[in-house]
Amino acid sequence: MPHKPEVKPSGVTQLVSPAQAAELERQIAAHTDTYFKKTKEIVARTGDKAVTYAVFMRRPVIFCPQLMVEWVEKVAAARGIKVGVELLHEEGTWVGAGEPLLYLTGPMSQLVDLETLYLQKLGAACVAAYNAYSMCCDLPNVRFLAMDARHCAGAEMADMMAYAASVGGKAARRDVGAAGFIGNATDATAHYFGNEKGFGTMPHALIGYAGSTLRAAELYAETFPGEQMTVLVDYYGQEVTDALAVCNRFPDAANEGRLAVRLDTHGGRYIEGLDPQASYAVLERHVPNAIRQYRTEHELRWLVGTGVSAAAIYHMRSTLDRAGFFNVKIVASSGFNAAKCKVMASVSAPIDIVGTGSYLPDSWVETYATADIVAYDGTPSVKVGREFLLRR
Repeated sequence: MPHKPEVKPSGVTQLVSPAQAAELERQIAAHTDTYFKKTKEIVARTGDKAVTYAVFMRRPVIFCPQLMVEWVEKVAAARGIKVGVELLHEEGTWVGAGEPLLYLTGPMSQLVDLETLYLQKLGAACVAAYNAYSMCCDLPNVRFLAMDARHCAGAEMADMMAYAASVGGKAARRDVGAAGFIGNATDATAHYFGNEKGFGTMPHALIGYAGSTLRAAELYAETFPGEQMTVLVDYYGQEVTDALAVCNRFPDAANEGRLAVRLDTHGGRYIEGLDPQASYAVLERHVPNAIRQYRTEHELRWLVGTGVSAAAIYHMRSTLDRAGFFNVKIVASSGFNAAKCKVMASVSAPIDIVGTGSYLPDSWVETYATADIVAYDGTPSVKVGREFLLRR
């Protein structure tokens, strides 16, 4: 639910040097839409007005205003003005489609050229937080890692996605007691999760370099002794064989819970030991009748198909348990979105951690935030059809 609106005066909380202010103005001029810049010139020439912008989105989101607000405050400080920032919801709150997210109030000449850039910092983060929230709620007992950095279009987007994952994870923790997101892949954005550094041990490249999965694990242990280790086991198509080899080589780490295996098998093949018939049999043993609940091709593939399926995860868990490695964790990655998480939850797939990457910034056609002026010098006015944005 929206909290009591709070108006925050901006332009007084940040110190911006003349050089920083000049660079900021250069960036605004280069990256804002031309019609906003021309409008700025017209208003400056004709006469300024105090305006209020309403900012909203056309789909449900989890509210993530921090990056936008910080940027607006920085610009206000550089320009020596005050901007009223009225947040209509708490960070991490679910907001419905079309509901105003916040109001911005200030001189039109100083706000009109900012719209392009502050909307970029809001929309994608809100949608990614919604995606993160959905996954965490679907698998509340599973911890998540944000591995989206490689899928982002630069450092600024990576910052937004990490921030969004942290907010969505916290919201799921608050609402359903979910474990949520415990970290991410890079040091630069680890602070959003309360960490000093990013998480991760080895990519496929290290295994190819080492010549075997076991040797890659040995090299890692020699270089980073005593650290928690997650070993990729799909490089040579011998997920079971290589997982057991690593566990047998590092029994103390395995028994103490400092070792995990990561299933990242691509969708072109089954993991070692499975085929269609064997996959059905695995699920029938662990979750009888589960297959009969599903009808869509995607759902069936996530249950018994190629790649990291529910059957594959059960198969790995059973293999580890039979060998006595009950404390070895399973990290599952490859194509995990909210729908796949829901299917995994429905069959109680024994996943300890999910690594998710490309899904956080999924569906970019839905990430667009929009702003409209709703008052000029205190007089309500908005284009026809957007009256729902006016102050109530």
